[in-house]
Amino acid sequence: MTRTTRRNRRTLLAVGGAAALLALSACSSSDSDSSSTGSGSAASASSSDKLSGTVTVFAAASLQESFTTLGKEFEKAHPGTKVTFSFGGSDSLAASITGGAPADVFASASPKTMKIVTDAGDATGTPATFVRNQLEIATLPGNPGKVTSLKDLTNKALKVVLCDKEVPCGAAAQKALDASRLTLTPVSYEQDVKAALTKVELKEADAAVVYKTDVHAAGDKVEGVEFPESADAINDYPITLLKATRNTEAAKAFIALVRSAEGQKVLTEAGFLKP
Repeated sequence: MTRTTRRNRRTLLAVGGAAALLALSACSSSDSDSSSTGSGSAASASSSDKLSGTVTVFAAASLQESFTTLGKEFEKAHPGTKVTFSFGGSDSLAASITGGAPADVFASASPKTMKIVTDAGDATGTPATFVRNQLEIATLPGNPGKVTSLKDLTNKALKVVLCDKEVPCGAAAQKALDASRLTLTPVSYEQDVKAALTKVELKEADAAVVYKTDVHAAGDKVEGVEFPESADAINDYPITLLKATRNTEAAKAFIALVRSAEGQKVLTEAGFLKP
């Protein structure tokens, strides 16, 4: 074999080897691209699993302003969702839930009213306390009745309103009165704290025992009077996912918002106490 022939054969082998390497590289690149596309599709699919639909929340009347704000924030963060609320006395809401009313979330103003729902087997998981609330006396602007204490409300010249004793704010007020050994005869018992507050706002009553949060929400429509006995009648507020929910993931996400730092900020700014 001539030197030229051997040189040509080495050249052909080198070219063939290079071609093989290029082919392997191309295969590797193709596999890598395929893997990358697959993971990208998975990530895309994951990110496309967005929340949607309606979340129905039954909540204590005292949560109206705060939850309305959080509902709007939730809808803004999750386009395609809608949060609807039913506010009222916790006992009435609990009765509605156990009676079959469709709802996804229940936020109560006391563990006692929450227990109505859990005992009936209508809650999923263990309810979590997310805030606490303290009582305060709401008087007419300027406090013309000169109310400075819980005892002042026993003055028969004053028209005083309380929440019904079955409602958490009414039960708390009665606890404070019992601890102080005071007897109070109100002109009316109201079905929820907002109804009691409205009596003062409309000047149909001189004073009402409500929550600090309600006095805060009313602004200059009423004047608040703190009383030390309220420290012994603070209500815990539990929240839970309901067994009958039709939108589990969105309902869980709303509860998570309520319990998050962002949700707690809204609630504490409204006057609620941290759990």
